[in-house]
Amino acid sequence: MRTEKQKMLAGEPYRPGDPELAADARRARAWMVRYNTTLAASPAERRVLLRELFAHVGEGAVVRPPFHCDYGQHISLGEGVFLNFNCVILDVAPVAIGALTQVGPGVQFLTADHPRDPALRRDGVESGLPIVIGTNVWIGGGALILPGVTVGDDAIIGAGAVVTRDVPVGATVVGNPARPRGTA
Repeated sequence: MRTEKQKMLAGEPYRPGDPELAADARRARAWMVRYNTTLAASPAERRVLLRELFAHVGEGAVVRPPFHCDYGQHISLGEGVFLNFNCVILDVAPVAIGALTQVGPGVQFLTADHPRDPALRRDGVESGLPIVIGTNVWIGGGALILPGVTVGDDAIIGAGAVVTRDVPVGATVVGNPARPRGTA
């Protein structure tokens, strides 16, 4: 029988109140209390803390506090990634952000999803799908990246865009829902 955490990471319906998941979330919250007081610390000092929690942190990666996540341990940052203030990563599924990607303030990566069936929602079931961001991507402030989205290398996500589907390599998308620039 699979654990709730195994179900969660496989993108299957799971129960978030599971003791193992609750313990992981408590650990992340305690880490965020420490991390979010490090604004005056150097990026190198903050990287030491990031490596305590994240799955991978590439050389030169910068995450400006405040920062918020569900678990942290499902987040991977490539070399030279930059996440500006107030980034939120709901990592009930893996989130991989490729090298040299720049993320504006207030961007949210939301892997978490909920059943469309109201009875299942009432029952407290959730699910999630991974998010993959390619290399050298630019994501403008306030953008939302939704569950299951893959953004190709060298793409641009306009400020405030709501990205509901995959973005091809080199594309620029804007709006809600995000569409290639110049389309209605």
